[in-house]
Amino acid sequence: MDWLVFYILVWPVISAGVLAVLVVALVRDLRAAKRDGHEMI
Repeated sequence: MDWLVFYILVWPVISAGVLAVLVVALVRDLRAAKRDGHEMI
């Protein structure tokens, strides 16, 4: 495989992984705040 193609294709995968981590953390924080009776904002 050409390295340039690999380099171009790997960035969306890394970005999707980072986005998934952030969304999971946000959902956990929202659930914890709701459970404790606090507001996120």
